[in-house]
Amino acid sequence: MNQPAFDLVADRHRRILELARQTGSVSVETLAAQLGVTPQTIRKDLNDLAARAMLSRVHGGAVVTSGVGNLDHATRASVAAEAKHAIGAAAAKLVPDGASLFVNIGTTTEAVARALVSHRELLVITNNLNVVDILAPRDGVEVIAAGGRVRASDRAIVGALAMDFIRGFRVDYAVIGTSAIDRDGTLLDFDVEEVRVSQTIIAHARKVILVADASKIGRAAPVRIAGVDAIDYLVTDRIEPALAAACREAGVTVIETDPV
Repeated sequence: MNQPAFDLVADRHRRILELARQTGSVSVETLAAQLGVTPQTIRKDLNDLAARAMLSRVHGGAVVTSGVGNLDHATRASVAAEAKHAIGAAAAKLVPDGASLFVNIGTTTEAVARALVSHRELLVITNNLNVVDILAPRDGVEVIAAGGRVRASDRAIVGALAMDFIRGFRVDYAVIGTSAIDRDGTLLDFDVEEVRVSQTIIAHARKVILVADASKIGRAAPVRIAGVDAIDYLVTDRIEPALAAACREAGVTVIETDPV
């Protein structure tokens, strides 16, 4: 007896979710080859799963989404890696030699740090030990690490001590990341302590550069960082019309590295 069509779809959805959770992201072409169906079928599957908030659609595939917990650091680093590299390069161009800046937690902010290695006379204050590793050995970059509790999962420095430390500075630029962006422009994240540090960084910078790939747009996260009016630049690979409109209304400059 042939398996009912509904069961076939449900089984395929289950397998897509299993693959996505193993790697953090899936592509249409890879899923079509692995599951033996057409790319059109996979696109419909991904749209159905995204509508149920089980995955978040991105160009060419989907990424894992969650309302209560983020992916681990290694998985996040692998998601949209090419897009993050391009975003990092574009954001670094906004920072002139001789500037002072905060660089906060996130795999996309780490991509910015890698693109800053050839800058000169930079002062970088960071609560991200991965950024310290990237920039501290470089000539022409002075790095100051925030004090406080180190979160072992991603080597982030969070908590009240980090906030107090950051309040001692007033820098030219803040380069920040976020785990999710509502289509109305609200910036969201998962950890209250991390959010409070991000809010302190925003409050003590003259210009704020948000770096986020398109997978973050429309993703769910429970803790509000700020509205889009708190930032000056959004550097992303692609932006959706609703978020683009919110940025225009707030006077935010949008830089797309891979516009459709």
